[in-house]
Amino acid sequence: MNRKRNKKPTYYLYVSLLLCAALFTTTVLVDKCSSPQSSDGGKWGRVNADDSYVTGETADGTQSVASSHTQEIIDYQMQEAPSEGLSQEVYENLEQPAPLSGKPEVILFKTDFIISYNTSTLCPNYVAWHLTPSRLKGSAQRLDQFSGDMVLSERLRVLSEDYAGSGYDRGHLCPAADNKHNEASMAETFLMTNVCPQSHGLNEGDWNELEQQCRSWVKNYGDLYIVAGPIFNNKSPKKIGRRKQCKISVPDRFYKVVLSMGSEPKAIGFVYPNEAVHAEMRSYAISVSQVERMTGIDFFPNLPDDMERKVERTCNPAAWGI
Repeated sequence: MNRKRNKKPTYYLYVSLLLCAALFTTTVLVDKCSSPQSSDGGKWGRVNADDSYVTGETADGTQSVASSHTQEIIDYQMQEAPSEGLSQEVYENLEQPAPLSGKPEVILFKTDFIISYNTSTLCPNYVAWHLTPSRLKGSAQRLDQFSGDMVLSERLRVLSEDYAGSGYDRGHLCPAADNKHNEASMAETFLMTNVCPQSHGLNEGDWNELEQQCRSWVKNYGDLYIVAGPIFNNKSPKKIGRRKQCKISVPDRFYKVVLSMGSEPKAIGFVYPNEAVHAEMRSYAISVSQVERMTGIDFFPNLPDDMERKVERTCNPAAWGI
């Protein structure tokens, strides 16, 4: 009889412990399910929404801003969402090339474009942006002057007056007209980190024609992913700049690569000499793979490998209407 009386308390103790464990587990699950979206904006939050921050080289006191988004920037995950009314796949940060090797690189994330800044040439390695129809609409006005990018240290900070008397234009890489939707974005296109020494004839001529063509394409094909930058033919390029400690390298050529995901993904590259030239746009067209070989930059690394190989090896101006 004593043994039977001792078993009952033990039995009830086990049942009580099991009920407590079940209640704790339920509470945790409910708490997780009811938590709000993370502060980065959830599934469609921008990982580079900061006005400007830097990763990479921080020579001479260049500002380095820690961000919880740093790892997310390289977290390339394919997603699906409506884009400007078109049904097409959207890839996170598709415009950003792979990290560079063999070149100085400081990454500056602006409101609506990304700059890879070369601390040796004092020019961008590239500027990349995701162009949408909505970016072409708005009342943001062009500025009447350029300015140095204060995120860089003084030694690396090119000023507008460094181009004075050089014979070269302050050539935009991400065009001002691609950023009419936002005053901050428009202002950032006039930072000297978005600029290279460019022949006036090219800047006002065939390069400008390509910029206008991209805006026409985005209206016809939807979102475009664009990367533009300079090409230097040798390690000792021509230099400009009145300050002894700030000499800017003059590019020999300029490239631009354009990707449309649309109904059928397609890409095309262009290379222009840095001089006053006048020719049909198709004469400058080459494949993205050829631009990669010239620059050493891996474009559109977020694409699935088979798709990347296909679109980057193809140069079909007719498919772009040129």
